[in-house]
Amino acid sequence: MSSRDSILGKIRSLNLAQKALPEIPDFKGAENLVDRFRTAILGNKGEILTPDELISKLESGVYPTVYSSVTEFSNLANQALPTDSHTFAKLDLAILKGQFGVAENGAIWLEDSDLGLRAIPFITEHLVIVLDSKSLVSTMHQAYNRIGSQYSGFGLFIAGPSKTADIEQSLVIGAHGAKSLMVVLV
Repeated sequence: MSSRDSILGKIRSLNLAQKALPEIPDFKGAENLVDRFRTAILGNKGEILTPDELISKLESGVYPTVYSSVTEFSNLANQALPTDSHTFAKLDLAILKGQFGVAENGAIWLEDSDLGLRAIPFITEHLVIVLDSKSLVSTMHQAYNRIGSQYSGFGLFIAGPSKTADIEQSLVIGAHGAKSLMVVLV
């Protein structure tokens, strides 16, 4: 008999009474989800833009290469979706649609269907996420309930520009993804 089997056997022989799992309370969040979400995004070093402010930035020519999977902004993009993500090695700005946002921490849920290529939020220099303000939820508990067991080939939460302070205790922006996050609430 292995040590593992011996230990598990002793645990099984304890005959402990079954206990129900605790109920997860419904954590109520702030009433004004848009204000709370805005505060969280700004706290994560992101920006909140209006559609007009985004259009103005794009028309200024600051971002030479732009990809958009969002129909409303596709006329401002100059890059089509390639079959190989390596083509986007020099992508300056990507505009993607978010499924919903979480007011308590500014996290935005993105799914495969809105990305085009899974690598886009990580390889672009700057990221714009277009989000319907009516799609905000208050807490991560509500966010995970919303995701539920629905199948998504790939999904992720993004809550700000990429940053890390692991390297010699220096803050590095854009180490693992976009250097900036701009959220357009519609």
